[in-house]
Amino acid sequence: MSPVLAGVLQLLALVVALGLVYRPLGDHMARVYSSPKHLRAEKWIYKAIGADPAAEMRWPAYLRSVLAFSAVGVLFLYLLQRVQGSLPGSLGFSSIDPDQAFNTAASFVTNTNWQSYYGEQAMGHVVQTGGLAVQNFVSAAVGMAVAVALVRGFARARTGELGNFWSDLVRGTVRILLPLSVVGAVVLVACGVLQNFSGIHEVGRFTGGTQQWNGGAVASQEAIKVLGTNGGGYFNANSAHPFENPSPFSNLFEIFLILVIPFALTRTFGRMVGSLRQGYAILAAMATIWLGFSALMMWTEFHHGGPAFDLAGGAMEGKETRFGIGGSSIFAVATTLTSTGAVNSFHSSYTGFGGGIALLGMQLGEIAPGGVGSGLYGMLIMAIVAVFVAGLMVGRTPEYLGKKIGTREMKFAACSLLVTPALVLGFTAAAMALETPAHSMTNSGAHGFSEILYAYTSGANNNGSAFAGLNADTQWFNTTLGIAMLLGRFLPMVFVLALAGSLAGQQPTPETAGTLRTEKPLFSGLLVGTIAIVTGLTYFPALALGPLAEGLAS
Repeated sequence: MSPVLAGVLQLLALVVALGLVYRPLGDHMARVYSSPKHLRAEKWIYKAIGADPAAEMRWPAYLRSVLAFSAVGVLFLYLLQRVQGSLPGSLGFSSIDPDQAFNTAASFVTNTNWQSYYGEQAMGHVVQTGGLAVQNFVSAAVGMAVAVALVRGFARARTGELGNFWSDLVRGTVRILLPLSVVGAVVLVACGVLQNFSGIHEVGRFTGGTQQWNGGAVASQEAIKVLGTNGGGYFNANSAHPFENPSPFSNLFEIFLILVIPFALTRTFGRMVGSLRQGYAILAAMATIWLGFSALMMWTEFHHGGPAFDLAGGAMEGKETRFGIGGSSIFAVATTLTSTGAVNSFHSSYTGFGGGIALLGMQLGEIAPGGVGSGLYGMLIMAIVAVFVAGLMVGRTPEYLGKKIGTREMKFAACSLLVTPALVLGFTAAAMALETPAHSMTNSGAHGFSEILYAYTSGANNNGSAFAGLNADTQWFNTTLGIAMLLGRFLPMVFVLALAGSLAGQQPTPETAGTLRTEKPLFSGLLVGTIAIVTGLTYFPALALGPLAEGLAS
């Protein structure tokens, strides 16, 4: 079987698997967030934290709860790293330096999981399982809670109430993420992924000599890492490491876990607003972008551009032979079009255009299908912009799902969209202008610029992947990337929740003959076009200096 055909078959198998679970999982999540009943375990949690799950919250209270919970998470994880040297199960590792501890705490709480350290050489069992793995669950649950709050904004009328954050957080963790991650971990263990709490072992190398490896609860952390679109690997090589991703089947299964909740949330959206066809329209836009990017990435990486490519059958540099170009390309697109950031190949070694595709995937806002929760609310923000543009074209007041999109709503949507580009381009410009950050670049010219641009795009979009040719373990990058992660995560949430509150307070507008049919394929096409135009106008000059220049020169 040719490598190209193998890649196409993997993509088709992935589409079939996602299609099979789309309806049951989407409906299950809708029931979870709509049910008035609470499980016994959930009641214990509410009692322990002193929360009243039945109390409805307006958007300021919901936002305060999100920020307070996340702030406590940052502080706890920071302190846990700072005292690691005194904790049991530290494997002899010392405490983490202040700037790196801040960066890591901000990274995992914001669902970014950017890592400026070697996981197997820095973090002990307690920090890995009691700190990082816990944040993998709750940071994903926070994103889902915010998305559900926005959906309620569309579904409700004449009320500013968006539900209860603590109930949404606990339900998302207990009823969705935890059971799915248990199943995922069992499958990964069966595939050969490591799962233990062993210490450091000295093993031989094929080239002679020895090296040290430590064990860990890898399978359980790997499952929620990809399921919650987190991305932080137990080992520095991430999902390219055989202890995390040993076979082509485990590779395809991990891609499936990355995509399954973000895609299924579109059905949850349709179910909660009372129109499944609205969910299908959002799904169609997401799937069109994802399939287009996957096909384009495979084409660029399979393209033979010289003798080395001809002999290898494509751009195999930086890719695991057990996955090949097809499995690596599909993974790279899935991880950058979501806020996952896990990698099974070396993105810096992709062709110029291939690296640009991964970079552009993040710059779209990671909305196809995007992160767990964040992809849905990001796409709904884009849908509001598309409706507004369509309304301007025909001279009508724009409406979406029966809610008028006026000046107030557009201000919130625009502010949400502008936060990330401002952080990416601002920090990239500062890093390129200053001498100290430039010393971290191992490449010059267009590729060196792409390394910096990729780092801040990844941080501000809460992705976490890297070109890895950049030494980011410096005070400058640890600090500025940490700030970019925090602002890139929580500032958009401010505007999303404010928008949700504004929508929930409206009286629904009856549909007329002039109402834009947002459940039709025409709207899905308009949405894809709006995304392309907004992203292109924002990032094209920066892309022209980096990956486009590199690709055209090769």
